[in-house]
Amino acid sequence: MLNKNGALPLTSLNHISIICASVQKSVDFYQNVLGFFPVRRPGSFDFDGAWLFNYGIGIHLLQAEDPQHQPKKTVINPRDEHISFQCESMAAVEKKLKEMEIDYVERQVEEGGINIDQLFFHDPDGFMIEICNCDNLPVIPLVAGEPIRGCKRVVSLQQQQQKVVQCHLSQNHVKEETCSLCM
Repeated sequence: MLNKNGALPLTSLNHISIICASVQKSVDFYQNVLGFFPVRRPGSFDFDGAWLFNYGIGIHLLQAEDPQHQPKKTVINPRDEHISFQCESMAAVEKKLKEMEIDYVERQVEEGGINIDQLFFHDPDGFMIEICNCDNLPVIPLVAGEPIRGCKRVVSLQQQQQKVVQCHLSQNHVKEETCSLCM
């Protein structure tokens, strides 16, 4: 069954699969660095691997058939394929990466006065991980309409704008130069 615009009726992202040279090294990384925890994997699989889960997403680690010839990226390039995670504190993440001696690259994106901080680093097999505060940037569809979700900053600005409008509509409004909401 397709949804009304013809796309598949999807509900969410379930998992990503990553081929790794050493399942155990990757499990350690995803547990100890990113906070994932192991979950049961179907016993009917006839290949080595591990399933992990957290943040509403699964990571399925698959043992490479030929680990010695597994391609590994060494240069951290933010434009490479990657998975991105939101965080509460970029400073805390950066501090932890330094403590763990994990190399990373910092980037900042600015859009409409909103700054997005990003940290990029590799897992043991060179798969790119991004940590960001991307929640600051609203997701705005390219079709007419409201943003899909408002970030904390946008919601705060919208609430402030509503107060200004209410102030202007009230009989208690004073001139803009003296109104605390309009200044």
